[in-house]
Amino acid sequence: MKNTILILLVSLVALTSCSKENNDKDNGLSRVVFDPGHLKFISNSLNPKKETMSALYGNEKALESLSKESQTPEVGAVMKLVTWKYHDNPQYIGGTITGELVSIETVQTDQSGNISYAVKDDLTESSSPDKEERIKYFMSYRPVSRP
Repeated sequence: MKNTILILLVSLVALTSCSKENNDKDNGLSRVVFDPGHLKFISNSLNPKKETMSALYGNEKALESLSKESQTPEVGAVMKLVTWKYHDNPQYIGGTITGELVSIETVQTDQSGNISYAVKDDLTESSSPDKEERIKYFMSYRPVSRP
């Protein structure tokens, strides 16, 4: 009889202590997944001050330009720098995941060698980045080496 009461008591404590919490901290935000299309992943970066993470995508010409450490992209190069806010990952302590999309910056070179820069920006701050400075920033990325 004592064992039965003990088992019931332990079961009751175990069932009531494991309550299901609602960890929905989205605040109505939706995550946007970026589709790079034909572009390949080149590199990534993290900005802890702004709590953002970025991924650089590009075509083969962009990869060649960045591998050579040149100052300007080669003719036909297309690069996109996608920036997201990051948040703590609720499933892993110390991990982060991408959140809302902040911006998509595009640098491309046409057949004449003209370099164009465009930004699709969802930031609340109204700041127009310096085109030349942003192109230098793109060219400062180094491709990640994969085994």
